[in-house]
Amino acid sequence: MLRVRKSEERGDSDHGWLDTYHTFSFNTYHDPNHMNFRSLRVINEDRVAPGAGFPTHGHQDMEILTYIVDGALEHRDSMGNGEVLRPGEIQRMSAGTGIRHSEFNPSDDEPVHLLQIWIMPEQRGAEPGYEQIAIGQGPTENGLELIATPGGGDGAVHIGQDAKLYRGLLPTGATVGQPIAPGRHAYIQVVRGKLDANGQTLDAGDGAAVSDESALTLTARDDAEFLVFDLA
Repeated sequence: MLRVRKSEERGDSDHGWLDTYHTFSFNTYHDPNHMNFRSLRVINEDRVAPGAGFPTHGHQDMEILTYIVDGALEHRDSMGNGEVLRPGEIQRMSAGTGIRHSEFNPSDDEPVHLLQIWIMPEQRGAEPGYEQIAIGQGPTENGLELIATPGGGDGAVHIGQDAKLYRGLLPTGATVGQPIAPGRHAYIQVVRGKLDANGQTLDAGDGAAVSDESALTLTARDDAEFLVFDLA
């Protein structure tokens, strides 16, 4: 069963410097029917204006993944990390017992478009951690590239939860298949283009929660960039 979450059904908060769409309840947006899906707690699609950003703030007990679609995002945190994140990279921040960080668009004239993803950790009170790596260089599984997994390695960041995150890049007409193990679930988020997922069409910004399916068949109707979560 696929339960589709259309882009226009998401919560939208436009702050001027930040235009953000919330797949799940977040901050002032509350929808009791969309609090989370399994351990997946947040998918925020953010567009941050040039020179703007999130001032220093804190997080605790959350696995936070940042995926850049266009532009660049400058990160600084209380562990001493300071890097600029760009397309073709993924960042993982394990908040654990507590971490403070800021995120800014360093460009004077270009917005940054990103997805920020929160996954509830398997263990609370863990030691904070940080990782940023280039993707697009690791092995693929059934045509999808693994970019986050417990233990990390081989082109994927570590994540402290029984979950995996794959990236798909498909040209128009291409198809990939992804098995879903018994008792597991999946979530699809389309970043760009148009994708058929088990016969249902998803456009950019759309998502789909998948349960009680043994596999996904994903076909690009337009050149498609998308994420697939494998969840317990």
